[in-house]
Amino acid sequence: MNNISPFCSCKKMDCPLHPTKHDKGCAPCISKNLKSREIPNCFFDLLPGSESRSGDFFEDFAKQVFASRADRG
Repeated sequence: MNNISPFCSCKKMDCPLHPTKHDKGCAPCISKNLKSREIPNCFFDLLPGSESRSGDFFEDFAKQVFASRADRG
């Protein structure tokens, strides 16, 4: 747990790739996401309404970003 980044905001504590589950920091999560063409969950946490998203792909993140911008007016 000493390897968790001070900025880590991931709330998916049950994920086997979460930095609290090993000593490799965020690298396993980022690697998995890059291979899958997905965005890490912690990025979605910054966007309102992201808990109801349809997926974690780049396109899902882009849709969520645009939706959050539209909500701000």
